[in-house]
Amino acid sequence: MKKVSVGDMVTRRSYGEDIVFYVRRILDAETPIAQLIGVNVRLAADSPLDDLIVLDYRTKPANPSAIKSIIAQIMLQRTKPVQRRNLRLEAVKHDFIAVPGRVLHVDGEEHYLNQCLALYGNLNVPVIGLHIPEPEQPKKIRSVLEKYNPDILVITGHDGLLRKNSNRDFLINYRSSQYFVETVKQARLYDSNRDGLVIIAGACQSHFEGLIEAGANFASAPERVMIHCYDPVFVAEKLAYTPFTQVVNLPELFHATISGKDGIGGIETRGKLRQGFPPIKSWLPVKSYLQ
Repeated sequence: MKKVSVGDMVTRRSYGEDIVFYVRRILDAETPIAQLIGVNVRLAADSPLDDLIVLDYRTKPANPSAIKSIIAQIMLQRTKPVQRRNLRLEAVKHDFIAVPGRVLHVDGEEHYLNQCLALYGNLNVPVIGLHIPEPEQPKKIRSVLEKYNPDILVITGHDGLLRKNSNRDFLINYRSSQYFVETVKQARLYDSNRDGLVIIAGACQSHFEGLIEAGANFASAPERVMIHCYDPVFVAEKLAYTPFTQVVNLPELFHATISGKDGIGGIETRGKLRQGFPPIKSWLPVKSYLQ
């Protein structure tokens, strides 16, 4: 059996090798414990070393066909003309340029953040990405909101029920939900209008009801399932490119995620897309928002 080392990609025997993790660190103890981070799902876990199976680095645990399908749907949707109430504007619709909403993506895991920033770039969504560990997010969110003033706030990282069959009603039984809930509350003190600052919050198995009650527009996870690393990005993209005159189509939004309605839920929310004129490229220097 191959020795487990920091950085290895592994699965857990006791869970039927259902999720691929990478080993973040190994804690020295009488029985060494590995701290694990999901490669594609926003889950953190601990495991004894003898329960781990080390995978070849060439293993590709992601489902690239599903991701490509969602991206193709997104791009197809953008080719459809924006419906406007003003018929005069409709007559010259091709002279306008799309100005999508700006995203502030706060992630407790740098590994996920880098993947998400690359996807935002591919989808042409203006974004600022910040790595802030979950326990620090409630303390820092007000200052970063004041600095960047985004249209859409993503609060995420990794989460999960601490033990199998834990009572899912109590925040204390989750790895990070209590931090996400408090961060949402602090963000709502900054802007209480859910159509002003739109908030997407949570990670794998997060306390969905607590996040919505705290003020999130969209949150994970209604059925306490694992969500994909990219799910918050797909939700943010939909909001960024839905016209501000329209309410986001909820079934359509959840269909455009990996985990679906079991992983992401939310409330009626207006989009953030506006039309600009004249249609010059300097309107939206998307790359300048990337950190």
